[in-house]
Amino acid sequence: MLKIKPIMTEKSMNAAKLGKYSFWVPSNLTKIQIKRIIGEIFEVKVIKVQTINYKKTIKTSSLRRTKMTKSAKKKAIVVLHEGDKISLFGEEEKKSKKVNKKK
Repeated sequence: MLKIKPIMTEKSMNAAKLGKYSFWVPSNLTKIQIKRIIGEIFEVKVIKVQTINYKKTIKTSSLRRTKMTKSAKKKAIVVLHEGDKISLFGEEEKKSKKVNKKK
């Protein structure tokens, strides 16, 4: 099973309003595979896929002289056809509560 996680940051939520959705995907997937998988999972028509590869990083702690590693990642930004939306990205309108004030 593939691990595809949506990215829920302020920047990605603003881009989602414009039809661009961000996901963390396995680093071995190609753009064509990402387009097909996201289209099948969310039942939307994907127009464009942009990918960003992040390399594995190694940090060394000076106090304990230990090495910490962050694994390699791949970020996919998916552009959808007009009218298609993914409901995971909370574009729901907030219901306002009416407050009755007594005079």
